[in-house]
Amino acid sequence: MHLPGLKLDLKGLPAPIPLSRGMVDAADWSAAALAVAECGGRLVALWGSDRRQGETGNFVISAAYAMQDGMIWLDLPLTGAQSGYPDISGIFSFAGRMQRATADLLGIHAENAADTRPWLNHGAWPVEHFPLRREVNGAACFDGRSLKDYPFVRVEGDGVHEIAVGPVHAGIIEPGHFRFSVVGEKVLRLEERLGYKHKGIEKRFEQLPASEGHRLAGRVSGDSTVAYAWAYCMALESAWNLQIPARASWLRALMLERERVANHLGDLGALGNDAAFSFGLAQFMCLKEDWLRLNKELFGHRFMMDKIIPGGVDVPLDAPLDAPGLARLVAQCELVEREVHQLRSIYDNHAGLQDRFITTGRVVPELAKQLGLTGFAARASGISHDLRVDFPISPYRELGVKAAFHRSGDVAARAKVRFEEILESLRLIRRMASGLPDGEQRVNPDKEMPAGFGAGRIEGWRGEIFVALEIGASDQGEQGNRILRCHCHDPSWQNWPVLEYAVIGNIVPDFPLINKSFNLSYSGPDL
Repeated sequence: MHLPGLKLDLKGLPAPIPLSRGMVDAADWSAAALAVAECGGRLVALWGSDRRQGETGNFVISAAYAMQDGMIWLDLPLTGAQSGYPDISGIFSFAGRMQRATADLLGIHAENAADTRPWLNHGAWPVEHFPLRREVNGAACFDGRSLKDYPFVRVEGDGVHEIAVGPVHAGIIEPGHFRFSVVGEKVLRLEERLGYKHKGIEKRFEQLPASEGHRLAGRVSGDSTVAYAWAYCMALESAWNLQIPARASWLRALMLERERVANHLGDLGALGNDAAFSFGLAQFMCLKEDWLRLNKELFGHRFMMDKIIPGGVDVPLDAPLDAPGLARLVAQCELVEREVHQLRSIYDNHAGLQDRFITTGRVVPELAKQLGLTGFAARASGISHDLRVDFPISPYRELGVKAAFHRSGDVAARAKVRFEEILESLRLIRRMASGLPDGEQRVNPDKEMPAGFGAGRIEGWRGEIFVALEIGASDQGEQGNRILRCHCHDPSWQNWPVLEYAVIGNIVPDFPLINKSFNLSYSGPDL
């Protein structure tokens, strides 16, 4: 694995997927970003770390890049009193928010960046306080008197006015502020203000043993608990060089596909409801509820939380997840498949629904690539990346995955991808249930776990979940059981900025429909 025109000292990390890690200086930091972009690679994540220990060590800014042949993780140490590093938002535009979040949390800044407004700090802590620095223990409380108005970008002209939506919304939606600049009902600009769900997760990781971090990772974004827990465990297992049993891999994938189906079912119903087709909501939510109830019966939790653990899975080896239980999974898949085919026919032939879906919230392939769109939304805009296909691990390697793919990039295309992904996931679940290997479901790590670095990548239902993990010696002397740094990256980081472009030229009443067609995570990026 290499970057054109750069000589980097890269070394591979033990992981199920190709991944190399190396250290660069400031010049190579910028050059690497440019080289990745020029060869068609993608920025997956950007984060900062405090690796100071007494009078040694440095602040470090890190980036993970997806390449055609794997992933590269680059570290840039900031020497001495240096707190700045080269801005790469001119190369990858969505990096700007990641850089701003890093500045809020660590006090290290992208030099000469066009946008330096705070992202996660809404005034809940003083500007000179940096929650992820080593000397901060997370126990400090502040009175919030430093709250300030956020300087939204103003659009001026005849007939232009603003509509403020949120941060508190109707129903149970998470908080986020949307500032629309409109003429009549036509949207000229949307600017988002997020970060209201920041809850100190990355600091909390530092207070946990590595062997328990999967529980917190599974709570970063509750609708993706399986994907996050698997990515975390993959990172830990790669650092510990721990090989899990085949049966555990198959059960992890089975749960991941059930998570994917549950979310797509719910969102397809919500899309119908947002287009005044409440019949769709009722039908899809009935299917989703039955789906979650069977999760509870067979796995012990509706969302299968805490079922993926280091070394394997924590699910029954016999009843209820025995042969009769697996037969119930298969039977449910067959029932849901028939219902989904019928509902898709109804959606496709409903003139009013299609009038709301077609051309609404369009993101053309060229714009999707330029803005770094990822996940199923990218696959609806002509970008075919899917880790289950590009870098398949067991059991995807044995079963094969047919990725859904469309090019129109509108609400209709994102709905089509969801329908097709449900049907493919149902096929995979049936195959996994019928071909589940026998044997152990978990291996226990040795008492002497090695310190080091690990990374995990999983194709969650929204898109790629990435976890970067650094572990060291614990206070109890366990060599590799202390989390020094854990960064969990949600694909919503990339996709929230795209939503701002997707609504331009549409009318205000179409925003809920466009927003739901992406259904991005608020809490996922608010670490």
